[in-house]
Amino acid sequence: KKSRKKDLGAIMMSYGNVYVAQVAMGADPAQLVKAVKEAEEFDGPSVIIAYTPCSSHGICVGMQKVQEEMKRAVDSGYWLLYRYNPADETPFHLDSKAPSMPYTEFLEGEVRYSSLHRSFPENADKYFAQGAKDAEDRYKKYSEK
Repeated sequence: KKSRKKDLGAIMMSYGNVYVAQVAMGADPAQLVKAVKEAEEFDGPSVIIAYTPCSSHGICVGMQKVQEEMKRAVDSGYWLLYRYNPADETPFHLDSKAPSMPYTEFLEGEVRYSSLHRSFPENADKYFAQGAKDAEDRYKKYSEK
């Protein structure tokens, strides 16, 4: 896909009256539980967006390592953990730390991305670099909220 990923969470937060959380069980189970609890308690619509790898992703280490793959997605900045509760005095909480592994290292761990690198290296390098920049910009935007 040549275009930037849609940010469903940002779209939902723009309404201003929707509880929104982005979670990944393998990265932070406690954050997931907290988000579900907050969403249930919120008096209004709630959306929880979960990172859920599947066999179509082609996880190189195998589906038995899906929890670790979720953690890698968060550690690379590919997926951010956050909670947005419009009822709170400070509604936005970024639960992710700054990325601690290279974005491209995460991409190379999934066949859906690594196959592009093998087939069209010049395109992959360009798109991977743009994806890394987009992820960096997204983290910066959310860390400033």
